[in-house]
Amino acid sequence: MKTQVFLGFLSYSALLLGSDAIFAQSFRCKADLVSLGDSRASVAQKCGQPVSKDSFCKPPNPQVTQNQVQGSTVVNVIPCTNVDEWTYNPGYGQFMTTLLFEEGILRAIRYGERVK
Repeated sequence: MKTQVFLGFLSYSALLLGSDAIFAQSFRCKADLVSLGDSRASVAQKCGQPVSKDSFCKPPNPQVTQNQVQGSTVVNVIPCTNVDEWTYNPGYGQFMTTLLFEEGILRAIRYGERVK
């Protein structure tokens, strides 16, 4: 029984250590908690300015349909999604934290490398 528990723990640890980033549902900033679904303004108020910001337009998956009458192809143009990535350095020994916003709403929290 002890061997099974140890092997389970070892497998779980290897899974966590083997991934480049760990995802979370919330992030502690100073004395506040930031959660998925929060706005950029709310996060800025709770956490202050990040150490780096990146903004880009994420292209949607193109929707191509076949025009049955003329045999031509029609491409429906869909506007891209505005994405912002804010990275915070919580301090020595902690993990670099990147917050991913889509259209101004927090959609993902990723933990990266440990700050040295």
